[in-house]
Amino acid sequence: MLYSEKELEKRLKAGCALYYFYASDEALVHTAAQKTLKYLNRDDPETTVLDGPTPSVEEIVLAAGTISFFGGKRLVLMPLIRPSTYSDKDLQELCDTLADTENAIFVLTSIIEESYGKLRPGKREQKLIASCEKLGYCVQLNRPTGAALQAMARDWAKEAGADFAPGAEAALLARCGEDQFLLKNEVEKLAALANYSTITKEMVSRLGTVTLDADTFDMVKLLTSGQADKAQQKLKTLLALQNEPIMITGALISNYLDLYRVLLGRRSRRSLGDVAKDFGYKGNWNYRLNSTEKTALRFKRAQLEDCLHILQRLDTDLKSSKLDADLLMQKALCELALAGRA
Repeated sequence: MLYSEKELEKRLKAGCALYYFYASDEALVHTAAQKTLKYLNRDDPETTVLDGPTPSVEEIVLAAGTISFFGGKRLVLMPLIRPSTYSDKDLQELCDTLADTENAIFVLTSIIEESYGKLRPGKREQKLIASCEKLGYCVQLNRPTGAALQAMARDWAKEAGADFAPGAEAALLARCGEDQFLLKNEVEKLAALANYSTITKEMVSRLGTVTLDADTFDMVKLLTSGQADKAQQKLKTLLALQNEPIMITGALISNYLDLYRVLLGRRSRRSLGDVAKDFGYKGNWNYRLNSTEKTALRFKRAQLEDCLHILQRLDTDLKSSKLDADLLMQKALCELALAGRA
């Protein structure tokens, strides 16, 4: 079953003996578990947290098997449990214990490996999932798409008494990335800036917090459009904000690799979905690669290879040269601008 906030709220109100959330991203299961715990803790039950990937059956029985002193059910939290680390015998005992305990409510979370954009639970993980599906609310959490994140941003703005001008929520997502906590904070900040009316693209550009990846992509677009002076100014701003030169260089390399992969995919008549699958992109790759494609079309393959060589030298120089890091980066930006126009 896939996660739904409405379904979770329905199950919480109806009451379940077990809630199990699994995903490839720890932040996703943490958020869902915290929302569940917030509701379950409203009556202040006795709560036990069993940390670690493999809490023993004895620990679980001790935490959940005792009748609550206050007359209600005990709450047992088992964060980031790892079924694959149990033996078959112990895992069976775990499943039996979860099924037999009558005096507790369990909240479990797990991280499951992702491959080509899909969760790939192993044999033991499948066994625990199947057992939990019979016992309570067991759901897989997927990363929200770009469209879903934009819809969340619009809902958060509405709750704050504001709204977005056309395209402003997309601009905010491009700058903030996929971190829902950061996105919500930025919406609240922008709503206040807009005096709880309309949030514009200009407001997002002026005030919105940006990820380093987004900022360096802006630098790449400036370089490819012949605005090297503005790219240099953005670099100065990043350095003034105490971003490490090696981290900035790493983000630049990542952006130029995106351009190179998309360009080769285009020439090989492969879709962006194929490119994402071939190179293991996760999360909101569709928005990222679509934005990259527009810039990639300005290059020839040899130009991008020259740019990657420039960045490789820069990375080496930053780690070994005694020259000023700021000057090395400014020089590399000039070389990137020239390579892009060659």
